[in-house]
Amino acid sequence: MGYSTADGGNKGIDIAGRRGQPIYASAAGRVVYVGNQLRGYGNLIMIKHNEDYITAYAHNDTMLVNNGQQVKAGQKIATMGSTGSDSVGLHFQLRYRATAIDPLRYLPPQGKAPSC
Repeated sequence: MGYSTADGGNKGIDIAGRRGQPIYASAAGRVVYVGNQLRGYGNLIMIKHNEDYITAYAHNDTMLVNNGQQVKAGQKIATMGSTGSDSVGLHFQLRYRATAIDPLRYLPPQGKAPSC
């Protein structure tokens, strides 16, 4: 798992897993996009957390939230899949003022609980 900055690629991190594994919201916010119209992302959910931050969760199998819905930190929002990808996994992005930034700088170390 690492931050991808490849030109033409989807900037973010790829997290391997099993089909159907739960995906949880990283923080509270409002769902601003649920769909599959953005090329390369498959089934995609985007959550706006405040005026500056948005998270994106791509390649989902089942999406469990709707546009405009408020979500809580840790709420199950989707199940892991491979839509728009060759392998099962979650592509996770963090955007600050519309620019993708390295989410590993903000997420807790693997195996540790979030501090929020």
